[in-house]
Amino acid sequence: MAQKKTIEEEEILLPQHMPVLVLRGLVLFPDMVLHFDVAREKSVLALNHAMSEGRKIFLVAQKDISVDEPEMKDLYTVGVVAEIKQVIRAKDESLRVVVDGKERAKLVSMTEEEAFFMGYIEPMPLQQKNKKKELSVALLRTVKDLFEEYSQMVPQMPRELVKAIMVTRNYKEICEPIIRNIPLKYEDKQEILEESDILKRLEMLVVILNRENEILSIENDIHERVKDQIDKHQREYYLREQIKAINSELPDGEGSASEIENYRERLIKLEMGIQSTTKLLKEIDRLEKMPYNSQEASVIRSYLDTIMELPWNVYTKDKIDIQKARTFLDKEHFGLVKVKERIIESLAVRKLAPDIKGQIICLVGPPGVGKTSIVRSIAQSMGRNYVRLSLGGVRDESDIRGHRRTYIASMPGRIINAVKQAGSSNPLMLLDEIDKLGNDFRGDPSSALLEVLDGEQNNTFRDHYLEIPYDLSNVFFIATANNLQGIPRPLLDRMEIIQLGSYTREEKFNIAKKHLVPKQLKRHGITGRQLQIDSNALYDIVDFYTKEAGVRTLERLIATIARKRAVQLVGNETGCKALVNTKGLEKYLGPHKFKNDDICVEDQIGVVNGLAWTSVGGEMLQVEVAIMEGSGKNRSTGSLGDVMKESIQAATTYIRGVAGNYGIDITFYKTKDIHIHFPEGAVPKDGPSAGIATCTALVSALSGIPVRHDIAMTGEITLRGRVLPIGGLREKTMAAYKYGMKTVIIPKANIADLEEVEQIVKDNITFIPAEDIETVLKHALVTDK
Repeated sequence: MAQKKTIEEEEILLPQHMPVLVLRGLVLFPDMVLHFDVAREKSVLALNHAMSEGRKIFLVAQKDISVDEPEMKDLYTVGVVAEIKQVIRAKDESLRVVVDGKERAKLVSMTEEEAFFMGYIEPMPLQQKNKKKELSVALLRTVKDLFEEYSQMVPQMPRELVKAIMVTRNYKEICEPIIRNIPLKYEDKQEILEESDILKRLEMLVVILNRENEILSIENDIHERVKDQIDKHQREYYLREQIKAINSELPDGEGSASEIENYRERLIKLEMGIQSTTKLLKEIDRLEKMPYNSQEASVIRSYLDTIMELPWNVYTKDKIDIQKARTFLDKEHFGLVKVKERIIESLAVRKLAPDIKGQIICLVGPPGVGKTSIVRSIAQSMGRNYVRLSLGGVRDESDIRGHRRTYIASMPGRIINAVKQAGSSNPLMLLDEIDKLGNDFRGDPSSALLEVLDGEQNNTFRDHYLEIPYDLSNVFFIATANNLQGIPRPLLDRMEIIQLGSYTREEKFNIAKKHLVPKQLKRHGITGRQLQIDSNALYDIVDFYTKEAGVRTLERLIATIARKRAVQLVGNETGCKALVNTKGLEKYLGPHKFKNDDICVEDQIGVVNGLAWTSVGGEMLQVEVAIMEGSGKNRSTGSLGDVMKESIQAATTYIRGVAGNYGIDITFYKTKDIHIHFPEGAVPKDGPSAGIATCTALVSALSGIPVRHDIAMTGEITLRGRVLPIGGLREKTMAAYKYGMKTVIIPKANIADLEEVEQIVKDNITFIPAEDIETVLKHALVTDK
């Protein structure tokens, strides 16, 4: 019988040319019957050819199953010569094939004929290189033991196969039956198929069986744990139902069971994430096991109440109408053109892209300019809930992130409390006075705010008290500050800065007339007939009773007039007029607090009107220079900063170079003592805007040429006489208009900034752009005298 098989092998496995069919994810072994579908055109043609040429075909697996049109390089070289037993055509035009594996063979080369593969096949008989019988017996026993263990963990393994494997003594034929009946990856099967050494095949099978047994053992452990967990939950459910029944019968049950169920029902309605829900369920379970009136139960109960009261998944719908918003902002706020335009832009973007994240606006400006009120107006125009969070004086990090839940008095931070107060997860939150944040040994609250104001992080903000993430990415944050210097740099980097300058004289007048006077009359119960303040009186209040950037003092003064008028009305005082004019203003507010008596009304030598920007708006200050015989000493007074002192030095150096052009003694720096003074010496002064004023005053004093009293100037000077640009032109020109200046000299580079200047200022002042100091001196000095 063995001799007959050898003859068949010689007939089948002689090197020959036969069709090749490529298998995808399948590996055929000798003496194995395989069922598979064929759909690729090349494979169908190869089958047809094989059916017409003796039903013999070479089956080989492809290396990557994702390749649709494999070539020689994409195929394994070792496969099996098979005999086609049956071919059935399916409904979808594919073929269902049944083949019987015969012998291993190797693909030497391959050609493509008639659109299918033909290959040259060489036989690959099995060998036994190691002749040690003890090794063969040991491997056979190991394989049997591992397979028996495997079959015990896989109940669907056929008992007949297990019995046949356990009784066999032929180590040459034990490998392939096991491989055929174990679900392995095709790469592992191909590796065994390619191995020609019988004993090495057994070693590989030992490794595979050992690995599969370990995996099955772990899977069984997992199934057992899951089953035990399900049984435990069922047991807890029955016990819980029994507790409910007992509590309902007892008169002192206190409704604790219903409270627990209430917490669970509320938690399910919140629809939080899996992790958060799991943590809260554990807290509810802990509460259920505690005595009702225990201290720890009270802490857990407060914690759960706090979380349940937060507006999880509660959002208001933005109602953005650009035209209505523009009208509303213009009605509620006078001026602030740039600020309102930026707000309209932000609303327009949110109208087009509602899901936009990370826009943090910071309004920076002096007190009283309307930062807080304009934020409230933004919330109203968007239809969002408004909540204000004051950060002034906050020093503890826990004020932002909350206290850890380790003691009874712990509570969430201000951010979470503000969201709770707003009643929605997408409110407009005002972070007021963000530049007043402090820090001490308890932590840095500004660092805690970094996560809150970062659009990439605040969607999982973790409050120390809540211990679960809360999404702040839908909150529209707007911050306010008085100055940028007080805001930490990392925090400043996360915000878009919008500067709010001080109100001009005309803006204060219009705000008082359109907003403050009607507001205070209504607040004090006075009608428009009972009290009227004319325009000139309002201008006098702005000019002579206030010196501020905003309008808070102005509003208080109007309230003072209203209160005094209320006393007159209640006391039925006669002779008191309802109209308050400039003559009767002192009766209500007393004498003028600020006067303009120090302004020159005639041309003088060594006196120049300079313009400066202050925190309360623009201001005009005079530069005075006195020249005395001496030894070249220079002196400057008036509480000057370093920048002002450097401007004086630059102006002096420039004048030494052009002294001859203005009749100045070229040795003045040796024979003259110079004293430069800026009045109001108690007020600190600094900034790059007094250079040309200082230079003009020095030239006037050294040459004896007067300076025009109706001209003011602002700008910085270089050693070469160039005039450099400055900031705050809008406020400075308003100050010049206030003090009655007819001409203002500005740097040529600031011409574009004239668009921001009030129209009334443009109508009454002539602007002279200067590129060098010669232009300034030409217009400022009275050369005809």
